[in-house]
Amino acid sequence: MTTLLSIIESPSHPRLEALYQRLGISQIKLPSQRKALQALKRSAPDWVVAEFFYGFGNNYAGANVCNLDVFLASLRKQAPEARVIVLVSKEQAQYVPLLAERFPLHAVLTLPVTEADVDAVLRADVASQ
Repeated sequence: MTTLLSIIESPSHPRLEALYQRLGISQIKLPSQRKALQALKRSAPDWVVAEFFYGFGNNYAGANVCNLDVFLASLRKQAPEARVIVLVSKEQAQYVPLLAERFPLHAVLTLPVTEADVDAVLRADVASQ
C-alpha cells in the first residue's frame, strides 16, 4: 500500500483524507517537523505533503532555507524514492526555488490548494509509471 505523510503545521493545509482513501493511499497525519522526523525513522513513505515556511531572519537564513530543510535531509537518507509535494503561500512562493536547489521536489502547489490539485499530481505520477 502507498503511504503518504501529511505534515500539517497550519490551518492552510488542506484536509484530503477522502482523496487519499479513494486512491488507496494510507495517510499518516503529523502536526510538526519533529513528529515527522520520528515517523520517518519508523517507516519510509512513498509521498510527503508539507507546507513551506521561509525562515525570515531566524536561524534558517544561513544554513537552512525553511522549515523543511532538516526533514528533507533525513528523507533523502531514509526514503530517497519518496516524492515531495510542497504547499506554499503566494507570498512565499519566490523562496521555494532555494529549497529546490538543495532537495528534489516532485510538485509545488500554491495555496489555497484543492483536492483536484493534489489529485492531478498523484494521478499524473501513477500514469507516468
